[in-house]
Amino acid sequence: MDKVQPLPAAAGIIAARLRPGRRRPFVLGIAGAQGSGKSTIARALAARFGCPVLSLDDLYLDGAARQRLAETVHPLLRTRGVPGTHDVAAGLAAIEALAHGPALLPRFDKARDEPGSPERVAGPAEMLILEGWCLGMRPQAAAELVAPINDLERVHDADGRWRRWVNARLAGAYQALWARIDQLVFLEAPGFDVVADWRIEQEHAARGPMSDAEVRRFVQYYERLTRHMLRHGHAWADLTLHLDADRRPRD
Repeated sequence: MDKVQPLPAAAGIIAARLRPGRRRPFVLGIAGAQGSGKSTIARALAARFGCPVLSLDDLYLDGAARQRLAETVHPLLRTRGVPGTHDVAAGLAAIEALAHGPALLPRFDKARDEPGSPERVAGPAEMLILEGWCLGMRPQAAAELVAPINDLERVHDADGRWRRWVNARLAGAYQALWARIDQLVFLEAPGFDVVADWRIEQEHAARGPMSDAEVRRFVQYYERLTRHMLRHGHAWADLTLHLDADRRPRD
């Protein structure tokens, strides 16, 4: 499938880029669950518009920082992914730098599970594509955090301390990063059940080290907020594209 096809709004994006008086760079956000195709779409649009891409994944904290969180806050924070395991300030700084000249964009090496060498990109940039699984997400209400929603939470976060801490981080600095997004596109999965299958496909394609069972456990870290995004993401996004199980737009 041509993964660029789920973005028929390219003309609208261009019009927004040319809107007089906007700040630079114009930030196009692409949100979607794991495996929804957001990274592929981001790369294709970046080639079309000649602009850089920054992934939320590129902002992951290094292993030492996550180990400190695991020791001082909750053991589940050793695993990257949820709000609180990113260097949000680095993302904001990169956007600001691109407004004035060349910039060093953070890059994360998932094979090493550590930050890689930053990429120098030309600037000032008129446009930046920011992609990530929880872009634009708002925090959950306290009542929604009470009951665990999967085995990971039932066994390893029975008292809810991890999910409450993650939710508080989402309510804080992440909202400042979301505020820099000029237009948010949400690639809406047909349901959470397909997310593990999509992530398994990614692991097979990349010949990654995780077994299918390990992938299904891994996506449990994301399940709570992914379901939250599937319920409310259409209200937070400027454009929602409803995907079927094959990642084709249903609209």
